[in-house]
Amino acid sequence: MNAQNLKRAAAERAAALVADGMRLGLGTGSTAALFVTALGERVRGGLSVVGVPTSEATRAQAEREGIPLTTLDHTPELDLTVDGADELDDRLRLIKGGGGALLREKIVAAASRRMVVIADGSKRVERLGRFPLPIEVIPFGLGATQRAVAAAVERAGAQGDLRLRSAANGKPFATDGGHFILDAHLGRIDAPEALAAALATIPGVVEHGLFLGLATGAILATDAGLVEIGDV
Repeated sequence: MNAQNLKRAAAERAAALVADGMRLGLGTGSTAALFVTALGERVRGGLSVVGVPTSEATRAQAEREGIPLTTLDHTPELDLTVDGADELDDRLRLIKGGGGALLREKIVAAASRRMVVIADGSKRVERLGRFPLPIEVIPFGLGATQRAVAAAVERAGAQGDLRLRSAANGKPFATDGGHFILDAHLGRIDAPEALAAALATIPGVVEHGLFLGLATGAILATDAGLVEIGDV
């Protein structure tokens, strides 16, 4: 199997976890999109579910697939969220937000009884930090916030460059919520919990891409086939 077929197999495995009547969180990104496609096939086959999308892109895809949608206002407790990850370790700690949807992704994951990650096997790491950590910030006071983030990173024992994410037109990338993203190129994060706590104290930080204690299981597409971690 090539890499794309392996990821599709992981998505189909995740879709097989869905039971009739479930309330689902629908993730964002290329691998999560494969799950939405697989789920759409099951819905068209008679499966009854409702989903909460984590981005406008996922919302549009789910509508095309015919998946009934709801909101966390109407459905505040979800049974299962299936989403991708930019990195994960063996303790199911994640870095997410490469696609810019980390705020909604984390809100939805936190509202879910279970979160299963589907990802390419290359996303599995011994230590988080190879992938730049996205930090979502409000545009107002950006310079002050960036300095505070740099200080928090240092206090947590990490170091590296902070770069404002740019869109294709050269302007700052804007999330669905109208916020900016600072990507922290740290190389390694030895104390994810300490860094998460430090970032949470900064008023201009809306959210960060460290997903700690949220994922309950993972399905990884590797050259040797599918590998499952945790409670899938």
